[in-house]
Amino acid sequence: MTNFTAVSVFLLQGFSAVPELQLLSTATFLLLYLAAILGNISIMAAVTLDARLHIPMYFFLKHLSLVDICSLSTTLPRALVSTMLGSGDISLLACASQLFAFVSLGSTECFLITSMAYDRCLAIYRPLVYGAAMSRRACVSLVAVAWGGGLLFSAFHTANTFSLSFCGPLVIDHFFCDIPPIMRLACANADAHEVAGFAVSGCVIMSCFALTVLSYVRILATVAQIRSVAGRQKAFSTCSSHLATVILFYGTGSSAYMRPSSHSSPLQGRVAAVFYSILTPTLNPLIYSLRNKDMKGALQKLYRQVPF
Repeated sequence: MTNFTAVSVFLLQGFSAVPELQLLSTATFLLLYLAAILGNISIMAAVTLDARLHIPMYFFLKHLSLVDICSLSTTLPRALVSTMLGSGDISLLACASQLFAFVSLGSTECFLITSMAYDRCLAIYRPLVYGAAMSRRACVSLVAVAWGGGLLFSAFHTANTFSLSFCGPLVIDHFFCDIPPIMRLACANADAHEVAGFAVSGCVIMSCFALTVLSYVRILATVAQIRSVAGRQKAFSTCSSHLATVILFYGTGSSAYMRPSSHSSPLQGRVAAVFYSILTPTLNPLIYSLRNKDMKGALQKLYRQVPF
């Protein structure tokens, strides 16, 4: 048995174990990366430059776009370059740093989504106190808690994962350093580490999910009391984009992090990772721009000002 401190290099398998699919997947993910970066930067620029969007909902959305940009840039560029160069070597320190950054950003997004649900709940359920409750200071505090909580959550998972002992072959059957595929490389039984990871993840993720669900229960109860159809549609339209993001985020992430690594194949893990690490950040700008008139107008105004 080799202690983890003796391990210097891992080998990332890449997007596919089939060499013939590597080129196709590389081209596809490169296009998705460029589209996601352009979309999220556009959201951030529109929220910053358009005074009509200087409200709490878009303040959280700007940070969500920043998280998506950072999350994609943590994993995808290295995977693309490694695939094109034909070398998937990654040092222990780089692997641990990548896992820390990715988990930190993912958990920060979880906290931000919860804050956005709370914001929408207050806007619909308690509109008279909304302005005071969601002041600039309150919004900044919620965002600071989201980023700080993400760092603490990731620090635990990084330490929990890399305190294991690893022995060869040190091939990570994935395109980036993620918890489940690294756990599979442990020399000894990793059940205790998995249980600890599930316990912490369960408490954090389920708490955020429960708060989000409670917020939407209150929203639906309030919307149901509105007599006019137009009023109900207007109230629900303010949170429909966020609801789509909630479904996409929890639907894809839970498939990978809420079940033991031994219960899923490497192929299933890789496919799930494509959804929660690539498609979700790519689709978020589309969700918020297509379903939101204010955002659509701000983006159109922004693009008209860009010289081509």
